[in-house]
Amino acid sequence: MKNIRFFGLILFTLSIIYSCGNADDDVSFDINQNELGLGKQPDKCLDFEDNELLLSIQDEFTTPPGKVSILFKVSDLLGNPISGLTANQFTIYEQGRNDDCFNTISSSESQARISPNTQVFSNTTLLVLDLSNSVLESSLAELKIAASSFVDNVMPDPETEAFSMAIYWFDGEDELHLLQSESSSTVALKNAIDGITADISNDPSTDLYGAVIKSTNIAEGLIQESNNASRIGAASIVLFTDGTDQASRYSEESALNVVTKANRNISYFTIGLGSEIDVDILEEIGKTASVFAGNKEELETTFNQISQRISELANSFYLFEYCTPKRDGSGNNNLVIQVVNNNLSGAVQTQFNASGFTGGCE
Repeated sequence: MKNIRFFGLILFTLSIIYSCGNADDDVSFDINQNELGLGKQPDKCLDFEDNELLLSIQDEFTTPPGKVSILFKVSDLLGNPISGLTANQFTIYEQGRNDDCFNTISSSESQARISPNTQVFSNTTLLVLDLSNSVLESSLAELKIAASSFVDNVMPDPETEAFSMAIYWFDGEDELHLLQSESSSTVALKNAIDGITADISNDPSTDLYGAVIKSTNIAEGLIQESNNASRIGAASIVLFTDGTDQASRYSEESALNVVTKANRNISYFTIGLGSEIDVDILEEIGKTASVFAGNKEELETTFNQISQRISELANSFYLFEYCTPKRDGSGNNNLVIQVVNNNLSGAVQTQFNASGFTGGCE
């Protein structure tokens, strides 16, 4: 894995704050980790321009008699996910041992396609709700409407096992309470939200940092479970609060350190409500995106902003497959995949072994 650093862009991006709708709604999107995953920069012989899109390879494998499969995610240089790409937006370049540089492989002749990635990819959203006393007393009804709308917008229809959600809540106790276990059922998730009552909590305090740490541990475990099942896992943590950490069980430093060191396929989103939140802290926790509502009437709008972002992120993972012309005996071959979208382009290089490859790939 090789990091690509865009120093000038980073300095510029850190100064950007998105404002959405009005002065009470703030959205900030940060850059991604600028990684190509298992890939690397394309060979200089191709004379490509600097990447404007990033293709981060998550997994790669071959299938006889000659299919090459690459799972990757696509984002722009600000970390914004790029969804909705089609196979004809990709160009394939191969370099064998007899080639000085790369040769273009016809997408039509190689039957290049974007295939369903449900067999090799799983995506889980963890919705983490602050149900401390201040929320339960003043904004519970609005929160339930917003959270239900969030479920509708994030979960695919029809449902699929590759996309799931779990709902947790926190108050002042040293526990991340489970409201709904991981499920692909929109009905089950919304029923759990509908079942939240004003007397659900026994501790009026707010263990915000504990919720960050515990939800990260859960997300790490889910990704590990996916890996153990030979699937690539991704998780999104969406944390809502209307205040700051009051329980003081865990330090700000420990919570932020967990976020910083988390698996690169864990995305963090925060939703803040009202005037008692610490915007700076929530932006650091919500390193992927953070949204702030000035009052409870804006909650559904802010939840929907995050749900759109999560849907785009989940759909920015692509399983790209094609039939290579390389055959058994050619050994290791270099491969470059280039994508063009709205006049922006990016490319990544990897390699595959063609041992045992023959004709007949479909």
